[in-house]
Amino acid sequence: YLKKYGIRDYRGSGRASGRETAGRVAAGAVAKKVLKQKGVHITAYTWRAGGIQCNSKDLEVIEKNPMRACDMEAAAAMTQLVISLAKEGDSVGGIVECIVSGVTPGIGEPVFDKLDAELAKAILSIGAVKGIEFGAGFAAADMKGSEHNDSMNSRGFLSNNAGGILGGISTGEDIVFRIAVKPTSSISKAQNTVDINNTGKTIRTEGRHDPCICPRIIPVVESMTAIVLLDLYKKQEAMRV
Repeated sequence: YLKKYGIRDYRGSGRASGRETAGRVAAGAVAKKVLKQKGVHITAYTWRAGGIQCNSKDLEVIEKNPMRACDMEAAAAMTQLVISLAKEGDSVGGIVECIVSGVTPGIGEPVFDKLDAELAKAILSIGAVKGIEFGAGFAAADMKGSEHNDSMNSRGFLSNNAGGILGGISTGEDIVFRIAVKPTSSISKAQNTVDINNTGKTIRTEGRHDPCICPRIIPVVESMTAIVLLDLYKKQEAMRV
């Protein structure tokens, strides 16, 4: 920021603060209501945190645990880990998964406004998000074409390795993506750094900072997903006027 704008107002973490997402969530709440009328439902949850992964997927328990995980047993282990790290002045990252059901086939464009590209752009604009994968994701790099291709029969697709998007356009299957969330950088453990004069310093971050961002970021992920989808729905509708 200092090099780009000539000023760095660090108070309240500035633009790096999670409070920046409040407007996104407000807009997303409206978008979700409109999409719900179209039969579209968006659900995100913590899939993994600190190496602890959910072994089951029960969407009913997401709001019943502080980690917003889809597995109560895994959620308990995640919570204990986060509490332990918070006492040490440290933090941990994780993986958030998002499932979008009820999307009409044909949403998205084949080249520059691909559905997965637009979602990736929106999700990667959220602070702390460092990566995204759709469907089989990076595991596809180790698969054969015969394994990765989503075969079909008269009733539809037999698998969903594409994550509900083919050629940039929705298939009608659930859109599934996962995002990598980095550990909170604001920790109270001593860290080495330099000041604006390039002088070596030791820094300890004070104040209230989440030891794991995953549960906090979930409403933002759902909101940005809803905003992108509603935009593309409206674009598709306009093309048919």
